[in-house]
Amino acid sequence: MEILVLKDKDLREAVTIKDVIEADKEALKEYSAGNSDIPLRTVIDVDKENSSTAIFMPGYIKDKNALGLKIIDIYPQNIEKGLPSSPSTMILIDDENGFVKAILDGTMLTRLRTGAVAGAATEVLSNEDADKFLLIGTGGQAQTQLEAVLAVRDIKKAYVYDMNFERAKEFAKKMNEELSEYDSEIIAVEDTNEVIEEVDIITTVTTSKNPVFDGTRVKKGVHVNGVGSYTPDMQETPSEFIERADKIFTDTKEGVLEESGDVLIPIEAKKLSEDKVSHELGNLLLGKETGRVSKDEITWFKTVGFAGLDIIVAEKIYRLAKEKGIGQIINM
Repeated sequence: MEILVLKDKDLREAVTIKDVIEADKEALKEYSAGNSDIPLRTVIDVDKENSSTAIFMPGYIKDKNALGLKIIDIYPQNIEKGLPSSPSTMILIDDENGFVKAILDGTMLTRLRTGAVAGAATEVLSNEDADKFLLIGTGGQAQTQLEAVLAVRDIKKAYVYDMNFERAKEFAKKMNEELSEYDSEIIAVEDTNEVIEEVDIITTVTTSKNPVFDGTRVKKGVHVNGVGSYTPDMQETPSEFIERADKIFTDTKEGVLEESGDVLIPIEAKKLSEDKVSHELGNLLLGKETGRVSKDEITWFKTVGFAGLDIIVAEKIYRLAKEKGIGQIINM
């Protein structure tokens, strides 16, 4: 049995962010069409005292011959050992014979598919002439979030904000070098209020339990991607903004209503109805929903992620890597 092993650099070499955006669109459509078998993720408390957790995310999309399992392990104490605190691995299985065919770096896979899903939402929901972007949060997910928006819109100025201004400045400098092909000026800001009223697109990618921008100050026509807030007690998107949103789309209605404080907190406070969160981006891509109909509409996309994104993106990376001779083959 041959297994293709793909490290983080192999993933970036095998695909472009636009490749991943298209794969994410397919995953969203397959899910909303009911063609995906995606069980709820399994969470095992390995060491409650140290908050060590193992998370297993399996799934199968028959029409895409995509079968696999992503494993994410949360080990906060790893930082003290000089190791990543959330190592992740993706396993792809051949759906014809049940053998493992590939092992991929799960951390880079997650960054790619998460950035790309916000890119897909930006492509179909933001105004086509949008040219100013604000990225809030400069952690591990930030680069692909930035790149995905630059890939689908002609962004002239991309502002980046982080609670640590020095970190934001370092990130902006690095991104101006690494993403120079997009011809966008990437600028660190010390306060989101400096630019909040002028930007056309906002992406929030933080672990904050409190809103990270002033929802009353965003202009008409803005599109916002809510990427953080993947637990019920996290709320990076202000309820005031969600109340103003004309249209809300999710990656999966079930996941968002189960996991995200961005919607659960305003629903609990009677500031948001569950019905307003019933629209999936996959249905919009399938032509079953109506997206933006005017330049003044305010749109919001909320994602918490699901295994279908990982599996279809991983399958695409696997096929392209094989075609290009990327990665290492091991025999079992």
